[in-house]
Parts: sequence; C-alpha cells; structure tokens
Amino acid sequence: MATKLSVNINKVATIRNARGGNNPDVLKVALDCERFGAQGITVHPRPDERHIRYQDVRDLRPVLTTEFNIEGNPISEFIALVLENRPTQVTLVPDGHDQITSNHGWDTRTHLDFLTDVTARFKAAGIRVSIFVGADEEMVDYASRAGADRVELYTEPYAAAYAAAETLTDTAACEAARAEAIAPFIRAAKAATAFGLGLNAGHDLSLQNLAYFRQQIPWTDEVSIGHALICDALYLGLEETIRRYRACLL
Repeated sequence: MATKLSVNINKVATIRNARGGNNPDVLKVALDCERFGAQGITVHPRPDERHIRYQDVRDLRPVLTTEFNIEGNPISEFIALVLENRPTQVTLVPDGHDQITSNHGWDTRTHLDFLTDVTARFKAAGIRVSIFVGADEEMVDYASRAGADRVELYTEPYAAAYAAAETLTDTAACEAARAEAIAPFIRAAKAATAFGLGLNAGHDLSLQNLAYFRQQIPWTDEVSIGHALICDALYLGLEETIRRYRACLL
C-alpha cells in the first residue's frame, strides 16, 4: 500500500500572520491540498499561536474531508483543544514553548506515566494517538507500553545524513552513506511492527530524500511534511508539488 501524505500547513499560517488579515487563506490552502491529492492535513498549534491558531483548528475541523492530524505538546490547553475537535489523529510532541521547531522525540521511558494518562484520554474520545520519537527501539517500546497506536519517527537526523551522503562523488561511498543514514530508522520501524504499532514519519523529509526513505521502509503508514513542501510549492505550484510528493510514496 502507498504511504499517505499529510500536508502540514503551519508555514501558510506563518505567512498570513506576518501581515495580519487572511491572506493567504489557511482554510482554502488546506482544501486545495486535499483537492490536489493530499490524504491528510496536519497542524501544530503552539501556545503563542505564531502560526496555526487555536481558532484555525476549530475552523478546519468541519470542512476537511481527509484525515486531520493535530500535533503538539500535550499541555492542558492543547488537550482541551484536541478533545473539543476530535481529529482523526493526535501526535504528541515534546515541544518547549520557545522552540522554533520540533528537534527531538519523547523520552518515553522517563515520561511513561504521563504519556499513558494522556494517551488514554485521547483514545477514550476515539482519537488515534501517535507519539513522536527518535529512531530508538527502546523509545518505540515504551511508546507501545503507553498505549499509543502509532509512533512518528523524527527524521531530521536521517535527512541531514542523507544530504551529506549526496555530496559524495564516489557512487559506492554515497550508497554506503545512504544505507548508514537509514539504518537506525529501519531498526526502529521494525521495532514498531514488532510491538504492534503503526508507523508515521516526519521532519525535514523532502523531494530529495523521501523516495529513498519509502523504498527502505515501505510499511510506513504516513508522512507529515510541511516546510519543504511549502517551499517547493513556491517554485512548482502547490498542485504539482503534491503530485511529486505523492509519486515518491508509491
């Protein structure tokens, strides 16, 4: 089965918020993404609402026809927002309030009790729960113990190592470096399967590195991509960009 593409529209909201008003229109872009082939929409509201606002979540919920994924740090306000809107999926991310972007996964062993409680609350409301983790089999294990349905692998280290591999001029060395970049993610992905978890992935995935990731881990259920996809859309147009990302996932 093809891996699903969920488009993170945070960057669209960032542009809107830079000038005030409603240009670009976050709802219209989300609906266009669906129309052009995206199989899900992801938002990551933060407490300072510097991009996606809590009201955006409320406005998006009734109009989306694909999977809706709300990700973020499960502070009390976030929990209330998710329970109010009941998306298809909630992705738990250990963000600090002042982080520019997500830069690590959960220590699921240390935070097991907290994650177990939060996961149970969301699952009782019929919401699929994914926990954001690094490519570490132990962290995947404890995400399973917390009751998660899926894990989302934090793929920035893969993206960085893949980019470094692409600078190598020797073909064999490049291929070996690519294999080294993906190896811990394959191990973590296999662990997810062994523990009965679904598998998502996200952060710094792009047209340059996505196809290789999918080829090596074809059982990935979903990828969530925002920054690179929106940047590509500036050059290629949104419809063509989504088509190309979908092609990487077949």
